[in-house]
Parts: sequence; C-alpha cells; structure tokens
Amino acid sequence: MPLDGILLHKLMPGIQEVLPSRIQKIYQIAPYEVLFQLHGSQGKQQLLISCHSRYNRILLTKRSYPTPNEPGNFIMLLRKYLEGSTMVSIAQAGLDRWCRIEIHRRNELGDPETVWLMAELMGNYANLLLVRNDTIVDALKRIPPFENNQRMILPNAPFRPIPDQGKADPFTEQNYDRGLSLTKQFAGFSPFLSSEIEYRLKQEETLAAVMQEIEASDSLYIANRNQEAVFHCLELKSVGPCRSYPLFEGFDILYYHQEEKDRIREIAGDVFHVVKRELKHQKQKLPRLLKEYDEALDCMRWRNYGDLLYMHQVGDTRGTSEIELEDYETGKPVTIPLDPRLDGTRNAQRCYTRYQKYKKGQVYLQEQIDLCKTEISYFEGMIEQLDQADFHTAEGIKEELVKGGYIRAAENRKRRRKKEEPLALASVMFHDVEIQYGRNNLQNEALTFHRSRKSDIWLHAKDYHGAHVVIHDSHPDEDTLRLAAEIAAYFSKGRDSSSVPVNYCPIASLKKIPGAKPGMVQLGAYKTIYIDPDAEHLSSCGVAAD
Repeated sequence: MPLDGILLHKLMPGIQEVLPSRIQKIYQIAPYEVLFQLHGSQGKQQLLISCHSRYNRILLTKRSYPTPNEPGNFIMLLRKYLEGSTMVSIAQAGLDRWCRIEIHRRNELGDPETVWLMAELMGNYANLLLVRNDTIVDALKRIPPFENNQRMILPNAPFRPIPDQGKADPFTEQNYDRGLSLTKQFAGFSPFLSSEIEYRLKQEETLAAVMQEIEASDSLYIANRNQEAVFHCLELKSVGPCRSYPLFEGFDILYYHQEEKDRIREIAGDVFHVVKRELKHQKQKLPRLLKEYDEALDCMRWRNYGDLLYMHQVGDTRGTSEIELEDYETGKPVTIPLDPRLDGTRNAQRCYTRYQKYKKGQVYLQEQIDLCKTEISYFEGMIEQLDQADFHTAEGIKEELVKGGYIRAAENRKRRRKKEEPLALASVMFHDVEIQYGRNNLQNEALTFHRSRKSDIWLHAKDYHGAHVVIHDSHPDEDTLRLAAEIAAYFSKGRDSSSVPVNYCPIASLKKIPGAKPGMVQLGAYKTIYIDPDAEHLSSCGVAAD
C-alpha cells in the first residue's frame, strides 16, 4: 500500500520542526533509499527518503541502517553538493505526492546559493532530483526522452514540476458528488482512504468531521487486511481492530521489517544463493553415500565370488557378463557378475580387489556420511538464521561463509584492509542482570567461548538451530531465567510453537567440539525449561523481537 498525499501532508510539520539543520552525512542504504544525517537545534536527526516502488516515503527515523561500502554516482554527487550545507525548509506541493526541500550552500567560488531536492513519491515513478537554477543536476532515476517525452529527467535538462491535477482540497472543500469516487474528486486521496471515508459516510459521519479527525491526528493506525498491512492517520473502522503508533515510529514499524529481507539480499549479496546451493548439494550427495555404504557393508559377497571362481577353476570368460556357479556350502546356484574383457583368473582377482576396496571404504564412507549430515544441519541452521536475520546478522553470516571457503572474498587492492571489528552482540538488561544472545554462528561462538564467564548460565532451544543466550549471572532469579529461555526459544525455528524445550546449564558444562563448525557445542549436565515464545512480551522487556 503506497503513501498518499494526505499522509505526506501529515509528515511535513514533523520534518519542518527539526529544520534548519546542517547536512552532515549522506548515505545510500539501498538502491532507491537515501539517508541524510542532520544536526540542528534539536540535535542529531536522520531523514530517510525512499523512492522504492512500494515503500516510497519521507520521514524522520531513529532506526539504525547499515551502509554500503561503495556509494552510487548520485550519492557521490549529493555529497559533493550538499554535505556541509543547510537544509532550510520542506514544503509539499499542495496535496500531491511530491515535496521540495530548500538547501542553502556555497558554490565553488564561496558565494551563497540555493539548490533544491525534489522528492517525488509516486509509486513506480518515485524519484529524487537535485535541482539548481531550474535545471536538473542529476536524479536517482534517470528518465530518457523515449520513456517520457513530456518530462525528461536527465542531467542539464530543464526541471518541469509535476502538473497539478486540479482536484479539490478536502480540508477546505466539503461538497462532493456521492456518485463519484472521492479519489477522483479530492487531492491527496488514495483508493484506500477513499474507501475508508466512504464507509464512514455510510455510517452517518460527515466529510468535515473525518477531515477534522485527520487534521488533529498525530498517530498512524495499522491493521491487517487479507494478509496485507493497511494504514492511515485515522482509525480504520472499515477494516476492524488496528493499532496506533506515533506517526514516524509507526512508519518505521510498518516498513522496516517489510524491507529488511530485501535489504539483506542487497547487502549480503549471494549469501542466500550460496547457502541454498550448498544445502541442495549435500542433500543430493547423502543418498549416494548411503547407497555406497550399503554396498560396502555387503563386501563379503565379492570375496565369495572370487573364491567360487577359483574353486570351480573357471577359465576363459571373455565375452561373458555373468556366470552361474554352485556354492559348495549352501548347494545353491550363485550368479557372479563378470567383466567380459577378462578371463576367469583376472575376474576372480577383480572380485578380491572390490572386496578390499569396500572393506576399507566402510570407515571412509561412514566419515563422509557423518560429515554430509553435519553440513546439512549446518546449512539448515543457516537458512533459519537468514530467515530471522537483521542486517548485521546477515553480514556476519556472509563473513562466516567467506572464512569457510564457500564464498570468495572480494578483492580490492586499492583499499586498505580494515581492522576486524569486534562482533556486536544483542543484549537486554533485566532485573539489573545483562542477558546477551547471538544471531548467527560467529556471534554464538564469540558469546559462549570469549565473552562469558564459566559461571554464567547458557541457554539454547533443544533440538532446534538457534541463538545462544547467556545470562551474565551464576544464580539468576526465575523471571530472568524464563526471559532468557523465551529469547532462546523465539530466536529459533520453534518461535511459532508452544512449550518449546530450552536447555540451560553453566558455561563450565559446555565443551567445544574439535574441528566442528562455529557455534557448535557439546553439553554436559543440563536442565530443561519449557517456554511459550511471545513477541509482544519480549518487546515489552526491551528485546528487539522481529
């Protein structure tokens, strides 16, 4: 569901309130999303402008976003023109879905000048343009003449504002045609808002009263309709129960996790592809190994074949693919496969060679089967981690795959190798006790074996891949233990189950498995607690539940 002009109208005052502000940094957090770090009288702020076809919006955000190492050409241009400049004001064009941001800067000669950022938030046509002297300097999405000859968007092309549609302003005009959709009559109305107001009008509410409610609202109401999130700045009576949030916070909640998987794929690159490819390869490999192992366990029959060929003194077998001989012990006929290129003696030697091969191969095949099962479990766990991953977790998984040799590390000789930063672990304080948990194998490994004391309590969902959780206390109270167990259950495949078993013990009872994958441990004495994961309860305790 896209942003409409009415919602954009509600966002403008909150953004204008933090202006003027100095533009300190500009980041491209996704192909069509730009983050401005501002500093003004109200301290540090982050202005996010998204030109995504589905998630386009402009708002102040408090979320933490990872940034690509190599910004695009348009971001480099914005940095050249705008970093260090002052963002003075923002204004919406009527109730249309675009707004202009006024920026004061100094040019190459040090003279003051004004440039404009034009944020056009219109679904598939969403765009961000830098305009100087009514000329387009550049745009996030360039539109050549053969795509739109009425409004070309290219460097040095004249800037043409989006034409006004000539619709009525619903805040000032109350007359309307009941036989015509409100979307066609009033500016800023999306089809969803139009259907909500039409529903209310049928309930004997007036258009004036609804618009007054919208004007007074400072909340975003979110509901679920047909497995899709719908939202607006008034209570959604036509949909049913809905939750309200402060306006900017509501947009963060609404879009952050919707976009998260897309961003993970963009930032983490080929992680999903590599993990799924390796998992598929190992699952196809296991049946072949099991078949070979079953053949190896039946190695004695090949020794018996060789004995029978010698005992019956079989001579010339060239051109024959099999022979039937009587077994002296059982008296039953035995069919022996032959190599038609060899005689009887060499076929007997071939049977003895195969017997020796299968006998020795039993140990090797068992090792390969165990390794294959371990790899399948490892990549299944990684798939689960990716399904629940945030940005930093996905980057950690990619780093783990690079260290494991599954992904080639990107080579860049021009850049100096950055010092490896310590892993950031998620944590929460509860009853004055810190609880930390890992979201990928590297974090789990670091938390369990490098960031904790032997007396700390370790938890992990039983029979599931998931987070290692550590209570940094040797004798936590029951509420703390249950919260830590709930974290372990939630950040596992059992998050949608009830009565999830969670094992816990002091870290001193754990043993690192030599040569095992990161994060794998062997438990000594442990206890088990059963818990029902609840995202709302975890959020109320300060845990960032997805």
